[in-house]
Amino acid sequence: MDAPLLLEPAQAYALWAPTYPPHAHNPVMQAEERAMLGLLPRSLQGRVVLDAGCGSGRYLLHARHRGASHAIGVDLSPQMLRRAATSLSGRHEPPVELLCGSLTALPLGDDCADFGICGLALGHVRHLQAALAELSRVVRPGGRVLCSDVHPIGDALGWVRDFSHDGSRYAVRHTRHLYSHWHAACAASGFVIEHVLEPMLDPADIPAGAHFDHTALEVPVALVLQLRRARRHR
Repeated sequence: MDAPLLLEPAQAYALWAPTYPPHAHNPVMQAEERAMLGLLPRSLQGRVVLDAGCGSGRYLLHARHRGASHAIGVDLSPQMLRRAATSLSGRHEPPVELLCGSLTALPLGDDCADFGICGLALGHVRHLQAALAELSRVVRPGGRVLCSDVHPIGDALGWVRDFSHDGSRYAVRHTRHLYSHWHAACAASGFVIEHVLEPMLDPADIPAGAHFDHTALEVPVALVLQLRRARRHR
């Protein structure tokens, strides 16, 4: 099979958005989501929750289900934001604010969120510290942020986030962030790393007859971190 055409995130998600589901739709995402939801507080009652890189809105849905008083989704892709708006429409929970913006230049004021989520989006950013500095800026002191990314082992093995559109295969450009990069970027951005999880695939999630790299059953597929903002980054 020919290699997929590699696209920058904005280009890729402009094509992928119309068919991108608002839920974990493959075994890697299912493993990542189980780990993230295990760290997400069961009650977000009264809290302002930011989903940075919200995509089609799957974590915004979880935030509302757990009682967030206000949820804000930011994404670089207008097409994905429209997909999120469709996913969230017609529901009776408090409305969600959807904003177009970059992870390295969030369109929000300082200290505006009580809790942050950034699921499988930071690999799209070349400069991890710039994105974490922005998350530190907008989350109040003492506030927590849950972050996840494709595990660097998977990237080293050549795994890609690929999709089909109009008969062609595409992949989203990804930057590998090692744990040492996270450690340095968190220290520079005023974050304390409280928890690190490395979820594995559940074989029960893999469809019968699926073609995949069986090494994926032997290594972590995602890196999940719980961060706490200890101070403001200057």
